[in-house]
Amino acid sequence: MNKIIEQLNLDDDFLFAKVMSDKEICKQVLEKILNIRIKYIEMPTEQKVIDILLDSKAVRLDIYVSDENNTIYNVEMQKGRRKNLAKRSRYYQGSIDLDMISKGKDYNELQKSFVIFICTFDPFDRGRHIYTFENRCNEEHSLLLGDETTKLFLNTKGVLDDVDEEMMEFLKYIEESTDEVASVAKSELVKAINNKVKYLKQDKSMEVE
Repeated sequence: MNKIIEQLNLDDDFLFAKVMSDKEICKQVLEKILNIRIKYIEMPTEQKVIDILLDSKAVRLDIYVSDENNTIYNVEMQKGRRKNLAKRSRYYQGSIDLDMISKGKDYNELQKSFVIFICTFDPFDRGRHIYTFENRCNEEHSLLLGDETTKLFLNTKGVLDDVDEEMMEFLKYIEESTDEVASVAKSELVKAINNKVKYLKQDKSMEVE
């Protein structure tokens, strides 16, 4: 069923990509999800397409940005349960690596990267709001592989007390992107996102697009 732009929530990848094209909002969302500080981000392209090899499956990324240290961040909005999400994250990670390094270059040129899926369902059915995966040794769990790749899955349907109030408000707003939800939120991030959403929904060119 077609929707007009006023009916869209942030879980729609079109609206999500438009909101996250705001560098300051994108930076703040990444800082919140990863609990890090970022000086600035560069946004090479909106919905970057990686299509390197002949006959290979091309990847269209919702959000693809880098920071001052050339760390790569890929953020995907995932609405509705889909199979093979784990292997999709693997394929995205591999595609990003191939795009990052040219033939004959040293592997050390591969930069740290994060693949982040924001899901409107629980991808692992454990009740968590966030699942973080890094490669580590099975025999010694404190030993990380050190390949500098991380995959995260956020879950708007989480039930555990595993994130702070601001993250809870952000996840709620994803599915209910309204003035009502934003007005009761304490989070300045949610309020900033809501202002951007209202601006975009009032833009007539957006409705045409």
